[in-house]
Amino acid sequence: MSSWPLCRLIRVIAACSALASPAFADDLADFNAAVERAAAHNRAALGYLRTESVDLAAVELNRMKTAWGDLTGRFGATPPAALRDNKLYTETLVDVPVRIVTATMMLDFGRVEIARNSLQAIRLSLSNLRRESGIEILADCVLDYSAVMAVFLAYDNSPPDWKQPEMASELASRAAAVEKTAKRCDSLASEKVRAQPEFRRLIDGTLESLAFVPKVIETRDNDMLHRLIGELRAFDNLLVFRYG
Repeated sequence: MSSWPLCRLIRVIAACSALASPAFADDLADFNAAVERAAAHNRAALGYLRTESVDLAAVELNRMKTAWGDLTGRFGATPPAALRDNKLYTETLVDVPVRIVTATMMLDFGRVEIARNSLQAIRLSLSNLRRESGIEILADCVLDYSAVMAVFLAYDNSPPDWKQPEMASELASRAAAVEKTAKRCDSLASEKVRAQPEFRRLIDGTLESLAFVPKVIETRDNDMLHRLIGELRAFDNLLVFRYG
């Protein structure tokens, strides 16, 4: 697979930007849709890397590169109004294809973990771009969901020590943080996504599992907590893979 030198990337983006149509300049929804088309390939590539399907991941990376090129061709010089003064805008437009190239090269070298890290960094970069302009979409909330979930899942390696008087309130607080974030993600999802059986299963399943936390606290049952963590980890992985 060929790689793009950074200077060439910048020239390509600048050339495409000159062709961008002002008709799309203020269309944030169109911009978000273009980002999602690229992000979908990113998620697919990460999914293939989890199963060590490197060749399929490489195909998705190539598709992502094309999707991102289409985005810069439309919005490179004429960003949506909500992003026009965003200091991260140009940086992100250049950073994403550089990370795609990095991931592709690392796959060629057999460095799957570095490739995965590069793709995860793209998720964070896109989220930071939106947050800088006060914009939040479902993918951003899913990042937050995964972060608070990771704190809760840490109990699997370090089960609660019920001799500590603060343990019950700590567990309840962590569960509440996951619940609050899951409900926020539900509210941020579009009506179409919110109605999808898969999305409902992940959000509602999370909430149903968390409903058992008071019982865990009452009985101090770490075995029950371990089972809940297994369920919640599965919901987390699927939510990130499908909507993150």
